[in-house]
Amino acid sequence: MNTPLTSDAGIRVPLVCGAMYPCSNPELVGAVSAAGGIGIIQPIALTYVHGHDFRAGVRIAQRIAGNNPLGFNALIEQSNKYYRTRMERWIELALAEGIRFFITSLGNPRWVVDRVSQVGGVVYHDVTALKWALKGRDAGVRGLIAVNSRAGGHAGDKSAEALLDELRPVGLPVVCAGGLGTPQDFRRVMDMGYAGAQLGTRFIATTDCSASADYKQAIVDATAADIVLTERLTGVPVAVINNSYVGQLGLKAGPIARWMLQHRRMKHWMRTIYALRSLRQLKRDLGVKRGAEEYWQAGASVDGIEGVMPAGQILREFEAAL
Repeated sequence: MNTPLTSDAGIRVPLVCGAMYPCSNPELVGAVSAAGGIGIIQPIALTYVHGHDFRAGVRIAQRIAGNNPLGFNALIEQSNKYYRTRMERWIELALAEGIRFFITSLGNPRWVVDRVSQVGGVVYHDVTALKWALKGRDAGVRGLIAVNSRAGGHAGDKSAEALLDELRPVGLPVVCAGGLGTPQDFRRVMDMGYAGAQLGTRFIATTDCSASADYKQAIVDATAADIVLTERLTGVPVAVINNSYVGQLGLKAGPIARWMLQHRRMKHWMRTIYALRSLRQLKRDLGVKRGAEEYWQAGASVDGIEGVMPAGQILREFEAAL
């Protein structure tokens, strides 16, 4: 199937393995690209969670992917100058390694578009509503990743159908992100008019992902009714599997944290505190022992996930649905 996404990313199957914490290990990223989709490098997961030197980690994924392209995820929220400098450095290294497909999140992507376009690169931007899509279009992005209410992690608040209807007038290709656990789900959103699909939760439950066996089994065992939103991880609602740990953690931010999150200058600090704590916890989750419960990000696509399988097999089954 030829779509704007397959053309822009240089891939055969219009499927993206979305960037995930802590699950974007280079082996998974490379396996998805090798099978005809595109795996997305997440630099914080690659370096902090998995402990790779950035360039060395990219090259691990490249060896697995063969001659197939990889992508890069840039979280561009304006939190502090140090983070911006580090992200700029990672983007330069990614470009030097031949990466030309970028997905931006949580900020104005103009500076990424300006840099990447100099060497023929393409930027798609994560959005949950029309206002963010318009800002992305004005910044020069080539396409949109439409994050709907069934997504894991930072989910949106609209259905796949409603979000696509809202974004059509923008005039850019739209990729569906959220609720895609089966080949039939993929075919359904393609028939709706999406240019492709981004999967996260489905690729965690794979033999290529280095997440713990408990995490993968929790995804297999869960249903959509087990997915809840908590503000206690990053300061904004995050979709996770409900368990005793999440019950103890709680779903709402405390009064001081909520006040800071609503303050124009302090919200970035509070989000940084949440993010650092969450990253430490997620890093521990990679080696969690059987019987322990932590927090596991996942979306409503768990409804269609019935087992752990290789990422390449998922690509083949989804491709066959087209």
